[in-house]
This record gives sequence, C-alpha cells and structure tokens, in this order.
Amino acid sequence: MAGQELEKSNASLLPADLIKLASLGMIACVSLLGSLLFAFITLRDRSLHRAPYYLLLDVCLGDFMRSLLCFPLVLKSISSGSHWTYSKRSCRVMAFGTVLLCFHAAFMLLSISLTRYMAIAHHRFYCKKINGWACALVISMAWILSMAMALPPVFEVGTYKFIREEDQCTFEHRYVKANDSLGFLLMLAFILAATHFIYMKLLFFIYDHRKMKPAQLTPAISQNWSFHGPGAAGQAAANWIAGFGRGPTPPTLVGMRQSTQHQIKRLLVLEEFKQEKRLCKMFYIITFLFLLFWGPYLVSCYLRIFSRTSLPQGFLTVAVWLTFAQAGVNPIVSFMLNKELRMSFRAHLPCRNTQTQREPYIDT
Repeated sequence: MAGQELEKSNASLLPADLIKLASLGMIACVSLLGSLLFAFITLRDRSLHRAPYYLLLDVCLGDFMRSLLCFPLVLKSISSGSHWTYSKRSCRVMAFGTVLLCFHAAFMLLSISLTRYMAIAHHRFYCKKINGWACALVISMAWILSMAMALPPVFEVGTYKFIREEDQCTFEHRYVKANDSLGFLLMLAFILAATHFIYMKLLFFIYDHRKMKPAQLTPAISQNWSFHGPGAAGQAAANWIAGFGRGPTPPTLVGMRQSTQHQIKRLLVLEEFKQEKRLCKMFYIITFLFLLFWGPYLVSCYLRIFSRTSLPQGFLTVAVWLTFAQAGVNPIVSFMLNKELRMSFRAHLPCRNTQTQREPYIDT
C-alpha cells in the first residue's frame, strides 16, 4: 500500500516539482559531503588549527545543519504537493531554524571581515590576541545574536508559517502595514552592507600601504664626535676607532642585527602578509557569493513588503532555490581558492603514501 501511494504521489508531481526535488537533493548532498570533508581536514591537520579555519569551520557547520535539518522537510513538502503535512508547531520550529542559520551566517561573515582587517592592519595584535579562545568567543556571540534575531517571532501569531510559493516555513512577508518583518530585513541588509564596507576599507588600506614613500633620514646626534641615535649607523664606530672623541664608548649601533636563525624567521613578514591577503580574497568571495545568492530573495521580500502586486512564481522559485544553493557553495569555494586545503586533502588521501612528508606551503 505504501509503495502504491508513493508511486501515485510521484505520478501526480509536475515536471517542475521533479526538477525541484532533483536540484535540492543534489544541493543537500554537496553541502553535506563538502562540510564533512572540510571539518575532517581542518580537525585532522594541525597546521590548519588557526583562527581563520576555526571561523570557516563554524560557517560550514551552519550549512551542514541547514542541509541536514531543513532541506529534508522542504523535499517532503514538495513531494506532498506543496503542502505542510506536520503540525503548526513543527512549522514554527523549522522557520526558526531557517532564520537562525541565515542570521548566523551573516553575523559570522561580519566577524570574519573584522578579523581579516585586524590580520592586515594590526597584525601584531592579531597574532597575540586572536587565538582559539577568542574564536570561541566570536562564534558564541554570533550564535547568541542570531538567536536574539530569530527567537521573538516564535511567540508572535502568524509571523512564522508555511509559504506554499516557497515550499518552506519561514517569515510571512506581507504588506508593510500588515507585518513587522521589515525590521529583520533591514537588519540583514545592514549586516551585509557593514561586511562589504569593512572589506572596502581593508582594500583601501592595502592600496595605501603599497605606495612607495620617500625615505626620511634621521640625523645623528653628537656631542663630542661620538655620534649616536637612529641615524648614526656605523659612523660612531668609525669615529671611535679613529680616535675622535673622548666621551664614553659609543652606544649599540642601531640597525646592526645579529643574523640568528630565530630572528630570520621573525623577519619573514612579507610571506605572512601574502598568506593573509590570500585568505582575505577567499573570505571576500564567500561573502560576495552570499550576497549574490541571497540578493534575489531579499529583493522579492522587499517587493512583497512595499508593493501589493504578486510576484511571478518562476522568479520566486529561482530566488528561493538560490538561497538553498548557497549552503553548498562555501566548501567548494574554500577548496578551489585555498591551496593549503588542497595540499592537506591530497596528503590525507588513502592512495597516498603516509610516510612521505608534506612540503611547506609556498605559493608561487
């Protein structure tokens, strides 16, 4: 009997519904497998136990939870003819989870942009303060703020409900005088705008510090031919050896550095700067794709709030499915744009020889 009912339901589905089921199933599989692979590599490789990968791991965790908990219910509603077959309370729970994970991704991208700016503009402070505990604090704050944004509509009447045009439980976006979801949309738009503003400020900072500035020579200080100060260089030692001056022994020469191995490692600032720039590029592309995939849906929400005209079903379906596709994009972009992740993935392949040591990451 169950098999006959399943066959009847599949036969009653429209071709558009079958396309929705196939595309959403593929998105869910890509998101789940990509997030699990990224989590496995990040937790297994000790060289990736750094702040950027901790924050990105939490973003992928949010995508994993969305694909695991929300997408199966959307598939069930599509297969049931765009109807919600469960209780209203479960619909509110699903809508709460959808909004929570959306705001969580937005807050995390904002936090990542702040840490990227500190990594470039205040690198010494970033290296000292942004550690594992700081990342845990940032992640906790993102979840708390997301909870504060998504929890109030649960206790209101009619705010969270099943939207048949979207095949999901979410905000009911109605005209502005009949609904109060405008504040949540404005908050989400403000978060995205602030994130891109920080990246633009970071871009201007990098461009400003790439300009060549004229060298400013600091004059040496002398009282009795024993020059000292930042501009003395080797002149103090030369004058003292030649017999000029009867003062005390010249101070330690500024600019003379003993070439020990430890100090040579500390002077490799250029390579660290390049690595931080590569991470900034990867995170900005993830942020831009988040705006690109969620942009049509946000536009449709604003149109439904400020206009009483109904939107075309095709545009609304494409906008909703783009938000679903965003959950599977982050792992793909991370592996495509991060050579360190790709090298770690190749090192953990079963067909690779485990005794061969992986060379240090040097981007050419």
